[in-house]
Amino acid sequence: MKDIRTRFSKFLMEKMFQIKPGETVAITADLGTNRDTIDALATATHEAGGLPLVMYIPKAENDSQAGMKDWPSKALTAALCHVDVWIEANSVVLLYSDIWETALKQNKKIRYLIIADSSIQSLDRVFTGFDIQLLKKLLTKVTEMAMAAKKVRITSNNGTDVSYDIDLNYAFDYDDGDYSQPKFGTAPGFVNIVPKLNSMNGHIVFDHLQNTDNNNPLEFIMKNGVISDVIGGESAEKFKNYLASFDDENIYKISHNMLGLNPKVRNLTFELVEDERIWGGVDFGFGHTSAMDMPPHGQESKSHFDGVVINTSIYFDDIQITDNGEVCHEDLRPLAESLLNNIYA
Repeated sequence: MKDIRTRFSKFLMEKMFQIKPGETVAITADLGTNRDTIDALATATHEAGGLPLVMYIPKAENDSQAGMKDWPSKALTAALCHVDVWIEANSVVLLYSDIWETALKQNKKIRYLIIADSSIQSLDRVFTGFDIQLLKKLLTKVTEMAMAAKKVRITSNNGTDVSYDIDLNYAFDYDDGDYSQPKFGTAPGFVNIVPKLNSMNGHIVFDHLQNTDNNNPLEFIMKNGVISDVIGGESAEKFKNYLASFDDENIYKISHNMLGLNPKVRNLTFELVEDERIWGGVDFGFGHTSAMDMPPHGQESKSHFDGVVINTSIYFDDIQITDNGEVCHEDLRPLAESLLNNIYA
C-alpha cells in the first residue's frame, strides 16, 4: 500500500503538477480523510522541492455551500488565496462553496485539483499508467467536435435517452493530467460540457448516483433542464426527500455533462471521482455551477451532486462519437486505440 501511495504522489507532484522549488502546495483534508495518503502527498511535495501546507478541518455535514457553517472559512480562504497549488482531499468537499469560489477567483496563479475521498487504489488507477500527451490529443479532438455541434444526445441500453443544446458562451473543459498551469483541475480523462439553460429533455437512468445506496437504478425525467420527477420506488422517494431538504429550486437543475474517456477506468467501482471518468460513460452534475463555467453569474445552489451512466452512445448532432461505450468515430478511433495500446502498470 505504501508503494502505491508513493507512486501516485510522486507522479502527481513531479509529472502532472511539475512542482518547482519553493512553491507552496496546500493540501486540505478533514477529520474523515485517510491521513496516510495526505502524508504521502506532503512527502512527495517536499521531495520535489515544494513547501507542503497541510490543513485539517472539521468534516462538514454537507458538501459545498451547505457545509460553510462547519468550516473555519475566513482563515482557510485567506490561506488558499496565497498558495501556488491546492489539492482538495476532503471527504466532504469545499468545491463550489464561497471558500472555493473566492480562492479560485482571487488567486490567479492557483493550480487546483480535487481528489475528494477517493481510495488510494482508485487514485492510482485514475492518475497513473497512461500517456498524458496521447490523452490530450483525444480529448482536444472530442472538445473541438462538441463545440462545432448544436445538440448533444446520449443514449444507453439501460433506458437513458436525453439531449440538450450547446451554448458556446459556456465552458468547455477537459483534464488530461497536465496541471502545470493555473487551472480548475479534476481527475484526468473527460470532456466537460455545460448545457444550454432550459434545453435538456429526456430520461436519465443512473448506474451510479451520489447520495443513494445504488441498489436500485433511479431514473430522472428531465424537462427543460430541470428534474421533473424521480422514478424508482422507495429509493426514488428517499432521493426526492433528499432534494427537497435543500429547499432550493436550483438543486434540480442540470449543471454539467462529463464525457468519460479515462483509458484505465473500464468498470464501475462506486467511487465517484473514478466512475465519472469511466471509458465510454457519462456523468451528469446537478445544482451549483460556478460563474467560471456558466458566465456571467453561474447557477447558485446550496449543493451539487453527480450521477453516472455507463456504456453510452454519444451523438454530436447526427454524428455518432461512441457506440455502447466504445469510441467509434473514424477520426477518433485511431487516437483511442493508440491511447489504449500504451497503458502501462
